[in-house]
Amino acid sequence: MQGDAKIDVSVIIPAYNRLWCLPRAVDSCRNTSCKTQIIVVDDGSTDGTWEWLNSQPDLIAIRQENQGQTYAINNGVSRATGKYIRFLDSDDFLYPGVIDKQYQKAEETSADLVYSKVNNYDQETGKITDFPDMEPWTDFMEVQLGSGYGGHFLGMLFRTEWVRKTPRRPDFAFREDRMFLLEYGLLEPKITFADGCAGYWVIHKGQMQGNYSGWKAQVTNWQHIHIYKKILGELERKGQLTINRKKAAATVLWPLAHWMARDYLSDAAEIVKWIFELDPDFQVPEKGLLSTLYKKIGFKRTEQLLRLRRAFI
Repeated sequence: MQGDAKIDVSVIIPAYNRLWCLPRAVDSCRNTSCKTQIIVVDDGSTDGTWEWLNSQPDLIAIRQENQGQTYAINNGVSRATGKYIRFLDSDDFLYPGVIDKQYQKAEETSADLVYSKVNNYDQETGKITDFPDMEPWTDFMEVQLGSGYGGHFLGMLFRTEWVRKTPRRPDFAFREDRMFLLEYGLLEPKITFADGCAGYWVIHKGQMQGNYSGWKAQVTNWQHIHIYKKILGELERKGQLTINRKKAAATVLWPLAHWMARDYLSDAAEIVKWIFELDPDFQVPEKGLLSTLYKKIGFKRTEQLLRLRRAFI
């Protein structure tokens, strides 16, 4: 509906060599009662994606040289004219009617963010994993900072004017979705919950997350740590770093410190020191002997023992 003067919802779909699933994602955005603008950004695909997009008259198709998903999303946002925006990966798809449902909820409550649960879909078997219904969140930032389920952006509807204040960050490319949600949270949005399923996160062999090993894993975890330094620092500056938010962050920082200790023990020890500054009552999640070692001989010595153990296995 790109010719309409008034657009209610813009859907941004970055695509790169995903023609096998892109039509499904696009179809899940069609047939809405509200005026929906579908924007697909082809990030230099070589599998016929651009040719297919040009055969679809109800889309805004954007072509860019391969620069990655972060740039593709920002490119799409620059063209969006809807009052609200939602993001959809080209391999995922939405539940029928969710665009209208969340749009109506946003309008009724003047919300800046509407969220719903997301289920899993196994591409190989077609099996759907229907997760339990979400409980409404009382503190968006606490949820996003913690290690529990913080929702998925494909299950969320955002106010466009606020999305423009929090562009995706190429410098946090492997964790840009987490950075986006946390920076959006810093704006203190009014949030509201819409029950039911918003869409399906598709499990398949070519997913980006499955390739996070080696140097990608190192960069990803470093980015994660620096995101927390930035976000927690900003919350503290604003006087909004509550005890619950500190405790939530500590649950994420601990496994990152444990990962870092494999190669950078002194840096990892600094993260652990930070964890206990945030939450003096922090309890290490490990059980049994490992838990006892952390408590009795400390983080550094325990990690040194783990290094020795790995060397002989």
